[in-house]
Amino acid sequence: MKLDILQLLRRDIATFAPYSPILPLDILASQLGLTRNQLIKLDANENPYGPTAATRAALAQLASPEGARDMVALYPDPDNTTLRTAIAQHLQQATDRIICGNGSDELIDLLLRATINPGDTVIDVTPSFGMYAYGTHLCQGKIIDVPRDANFDLDVDAIRAAITTNHAKIIFLAAPNNPTGNPLRRDELIALLDMPLIVVADEAYAEFSGITYLDLIDQHPNLVILRTFSKWAGLAGLRVGYGVMHESLATQLRKLKQPYTVNVAADVAATAAVRDFANMAPIIAKITQDRDDLTLALTAMGCIVYPSVANFLLVKTPVAAGHVRDELRTHGILIRYFPKPRLNDAIRISIGTPIQHKRLLDVLQQTFSA
Repeated sequence: MKLDILQLLRRDIATFAPYSPILPLDILASQLGLTRNQLIKLDANENPYGPTAATRAALAQLASPEGARDMVALYPDPDNTTLRTAIAQHLQQATDRIICGNGSDELIDLLLRATINPGDTVIDVTPSFGMYAYGTHLCQGKIIDVPRDANFDLDVDAIRAAITTNHAKIIFLAAPNNPTGNPLRRDELIALLDMPLIVVADEAYAEFSGITYLDLIDQHPNLVILRTFSKWAGLAGLRVGYGVMHESLATQLRKLKQPYTVNVAADVAATAAVRDFANMAPIIAKITQDRDDLTLALTAMGCIVYPSVANFLLVKTPVAAGHVRDELRTHGILIRYFPKPRLNDAIRISIGTPIQHKRLLDVLQQTFSA
């Protein structure tokens, strides 16, 4: 008798929609018939300048005979003690409030596994980061979508009603929001923190916005702040992020976290990046200035650019957004297009270098004039 493997799996797996990640440059170059060096990658909100010299030097130590023997060959610290201490000093928070993970995605997963049973509800304020809904479905939870308003701000009254009606256990709030770029306002967050659920403020782009709500943790033990090294620090390829939360919650989450999810290279690089933040700060400032300059240039070309405090722009183009994506792609310029309601008339552009922006604008001008 032939075994039907689906009979051995969870029933929901057969209809589970996979997450759609960004493809590596080598694969994309092959698909487009271009070399890797011909591609301009503006699709994943990475730092186009990469990590600082001090961070690169710390990684290089792993390639030395001593580093290979004493670090690479050994399991990493399961508690990420050195990294957590560096983060705590940088943020002026207690070390026991910090949990590091394999990107902030692992923290999202930990929070969901800690809070929801199959069928429990999670609030997603859409449009927003797709990993919140993906992680909820993975944990057999139920997503309750509460649409943002016309300016992509929160509809606090609707959210509060959804929390109460559905007995929601957790809500995720990207701060600033991805893919729209607008900030989470303090009054919006405070209005939700008195509700009986975990409130996650995902500050993946806080280093660009200059806005954080870490100061609210003392008064609100149901608040969780997420951060990542993928954006500002230029370490997206090493997958390291962290959460900051009241120690009472952190203690419980540590019980669920697998011990070695942050590898040695990620731990070493992230520690160096935090300690060298002063040398990255001018690069962050340059990225935000280039963002504002690109906004002006795109607006002058007839685009509608949504206000952003992140390192990307959501742009409504004067011709069909899907067509713009395709034209840019043929020229080796990679941006993000979301074929879904409220976003299908816009593209998201990560902030690159001025040289990359010039090429982008040239191709866009040709596309709009055709």
